[in-house]
Amino acid sequence: MLSTQIEDFKGEDPRDDALSAARYRAGRTSTLVSIVVNIALVMLQVTAGVFSGSQALIADGIHSLSDLISDFVVLLAGHHSRKQADDDHQYGHQRYETAASLALGALLLAVGLGMLVSAAQKIQHYGETPPVHVAALWVALAALLAKELLFRYMLRIAERVRSSMLVANAWHARSDAASSLVVALGIVGSLAGFTLLDPVAAAVVGLMVVRTGWGFFWSALHDLMDRAVSAEEAQAIRATILATPGVQGVHDLRTRRMGDLTLVDVHLEIDGTLTVTEGHAIAIDARRRVLEAHPVLDVMTHVDPVDAVDAFDAPEQGDAH
Repeated sequence: MLSTQIEDFKGEDPRDDALSAARYRAGRTSTLVSIVVNIALVMLQVTAGVFSGSQALIADGIHSLSDLISDFVVLLAGHHSRKQADDDHQYGHQRYETAASLALGALLLAVGLGMLVSAAQKIQHYGETPPVHVAALWVALAALLAKELLFRYMLRIAERVRSSMLVANAWHARSDAASSLVVALGIVGSLAGFTLLDPVAAAVVGLMVVRTGWGFFWSALHDLMDRAVSAEEAQAIRATILATPGVQGVHDLRTRRMGDLTLVDVHLEIDGTLTVTEGHAIAIDARRRVLEAHPVLDVMTHVDPVDAVDAFDAPEQGDAH
């Protein structure tokens, strides 16, 4: 039996320093744009909400504030995640992004629950709240437009650099846009004499924030617990390996998330009459092909001679080095 872990080809890895730097710059730029927009929205929404008497607009301003905080979390995580591997983090620091997504989810959950409590208190005292001022409607509509444009911009950047953390932050902006729409409808109802609709709109915004936060939190938690890639992604990786000349079969293919990338462990079935050097070269070629075709950080290969594959049902732990 022959086992090998490939450690060379550093220069041919498509996730090289230049790509990492470009990815970081794009994410940093989009996040800075989001910070500027959210600072303006927080000041405008909270101020207008206080003077117009709109609980929903104040809630939307708090939501924008949570966006602002999350932007700073994203900047911090982006800075740390691009660090090179070291003695303490030998697989790199990509999971800083996953941890940031977890923090974003927890932040949204806390903000959403707080908004629900505040809205419930206002609803309990229904009848004591006067109709809101019409200025609140114009501010809500302006916020809706700004957030939708920000979402489209940030999502385009996130998809281009393939960052789940930036995608999460972009959809946070979209949830803000949806909440602004709900706020605008609540304000319209309040202006029409149905004053209960303003705190109801605030409660709906809170529910939307809680739902979004739970989605981010749960997904990031699974990734931190070494969740595998989807069946479709695993099948695509398997097909790439099987297309490598000299690879006669594949078994025990395992994957786990590492930030936005994937770590792969796989057993390659190769002609047992080949020399160690020949088998090693085939394993190197299989690894190179996977790195070039998929968002994979590293591939650990274990080479099994094809005439001995049927001699065991499951390899012993620790065979792959």
